[in-house]
Amino acid sequence: MFWPAFILVISIAGVLFLVYSMQNRGKFGWNEFYAKGREAGFSTIEIDQLRQLVISSHMEDPTSIFWSQDQLDICIRSYVKNMHDSGASVDPGSNDFLSKLYEYRKKIEMDRPQARMGISHTRQISEGQHLQISIEGVGNYRAQIVRNNSQYLTISRPTNDKIAPPSAWPGQKLSISFWRENDAGYLFDTEVLDEVFSMGIASLKISHSENLSRTQKRNSVRVRMNKPAFLYLLERDEEAHTIEEHPGLKCILEDLSDSGCAITVGGRAESNLRIKVQFLLNNNALSMGGTVRSVAYRENFNRSLLHVEADPLPIEMRNQIMGEVFGMIPDMDDDLTFRILDEGSRESPPQRAPSDEPPLMDLGFGEGPGEEEKDDLDFAPADKALEPSL
Repeated sequence: MFWPAFILVISIAGVLFLVYSMQNRGKFGWNEFYAKGREAGFSTIEIDQLRQLVISSHMEDPTSIFWSQDQLDICIRSYVKNMHDSGASVDPGSNDFLSKLYEYRKKIEMDRPQARMGISHTRQISEGQHLQISIEGVGNYRAQIVRNNSQYLTISRPTNDKIAPPSAWPGQKLSISFWRENDAGYLFDTEVLDEVFSMGIASLKISHSENLSRTQKRNSVRVRMNKPAFLYLLERDEEAHTIEEHPGLKCILEDLSDSGCAITVGGRAESNLRIKVQFLLNNNALSMGGTVRSVAYRENFNRSLLHVEADPLPIEMRNQIMGEVFGMIPDMDDDLTFRILDEGSRESPPQRAPSDEPPLMDLGFGEGPGEEEKDDLDFAPADKALEPSL
């Protein structure tokens, strides 16, 4: 008699506990949600907004937005759409919250294992890697990895148009730095073993190094672009993000992030220039000012790839760029508008007196692109943006 009654009581208790758990599952889940939100650095008001987003997105596990980039992307897209539909795209409070979402989204991306992978030895450097080479007391040169085997590295003979090479390369001590794409900057010291021809290229054999230092980690997420853009020299006190009304030097925007961009220009360029790059993003004109930190010259195409470190961006501009980086905004055909801007400006160039006509901008590019490339990369009509001020 005792055991059947005991089993009945246990069964009833189990059913009641199940009903209670189902009824209170939401309350328990939100407690955990708020706890994880605070751990992620969000304020209570911001977590309230996140809660509304996950409810409207019908997520089974609301806490997944704190570790799943896919789930967080759903919430961000919903918020961006709400901002657009309500006309809140220029509201400071809305942009502040959106910026916080993008920053957390970037953190999730950067914390992924593949984003933290690096190399630890010069034998892992890829063939074709561009190098910056420094010789103490002489100067800096450019080179490229031609071959990499277990015994030594073969690099193209270092070049610098403004500095003569050493009278003899063998025995020279080299300090080499390079930027590994999607990873970080690296530095190592080595010695020239021999001067040779490799694959028809004048080259140097250099020793491997056991001490490869990782100097600067990637701090942003980039997106490939291949988009037409204009380049302008920055005046010393000029606002870095002012929109220009007339085209500058044509260039190609190769990639973009909230911390800078990469562009291709015709000819040979130099580092440490102050420039700004103007382009269209989802039919909005953006102008990114910054400093050219490194240049890779491609002699066979007579083009230079410039890596630009951006000045601090206005929050609205940063949000637009992050929306493009993470694919939060539908693709729009804004290149057509860009071409219309270019053609319209060419049809009605700014009027100047003959004596006021400035020379073509000299960025140290050397000769311009070949005839087959001039339709894509040439100098725009003369205007104030083309006046050198360095």
